[in-house]
Amino acid sequence: MEAIHRKYATEGGVHIVVQTTGDLLTWSLIDALVARHVSCLLISGVDSFHKGLETKAAQLGFVTRLTMLLETRGVRKLALEDARRGHLTPQGRPTYLFFGAQPDLWIGKLWPRGRAMVNELSTARLCDNFCNQLSGGVGFLQPNFQGSEVSIEPNGNVYPCCLKTRLAIGNLLEDPLDAILDRLQGDPVYEAISMGHPERMGIRHGWSVETFVEKSQMRLPSGATYRNFCIGCDRFHEEVLIPLRRSGRPE
Repeated sequence: MEAIHRKYATEGGVHIVVQTTGDLLTWSLIDALVARHVSCLLISGVDSFHKGLETKAAQLGFVTRLTMLLETRGVRKLALEDARRGHLTPQGRPTYLFFGAQPDLWIGKLWPRGRAMVNELSTARLCDNFCNQLSGGVGFLQPNFQGSEVSIEPNGNVYPCCLKTRLAIGNLLEDPLDAILDRLQGDPVYEAISMGHPERMGIRHGWSVETFVEKSQMRLPSGATYRNFCIGCDRFHEEVLIPLRRSGRPE
């Protein structure tokens, strides 16, 4: 965090946001984060899936305790409207925001993969295009525009979205991020993702939109049919892109 702050200090500055479940926050840790120029603390563990917070009463106690810790160290609550506009320090002071994996918010329509899907908690459907939402793939090839994001894992692997495609688009231990994104400019697969239209990613490889939609469904443990574009993206990678990479043939 100190290195990031130094790097951009003379170039307009940068917002450093730390996301944490909040379990381990203490006065001393909050002071250490503030001293290292953190703009915002996102407390993500306020939900019934969090061990020890299964009840509303437990969640209220958790929020009350952390609010006291944060407020007494000069960290102020961030209004949702300011968060949506990207104003993370509206009063020139570090801020905090609570959220969690509530079924109507974070699990709900946003997680068409993993345990939320297998346990049939996800309400995402074919019309819920995660690729075309914040933290999805939309705009990832346009880094000069607000809202452009990529996901980077600790090993350096880079992905175009938060949910992560089956293949990384590059690795920061091998190439700078700009070089990775420049290499994908004009590639129909990744241009489709960047436009928020994953159903078009396979056209160059013989997958029509209709084929992609057909591949975007699976059978859940209960026997119910589940449909979402993220399923189609996985299938396209598994059936087309991964075999292409293994064959060594240029895409």
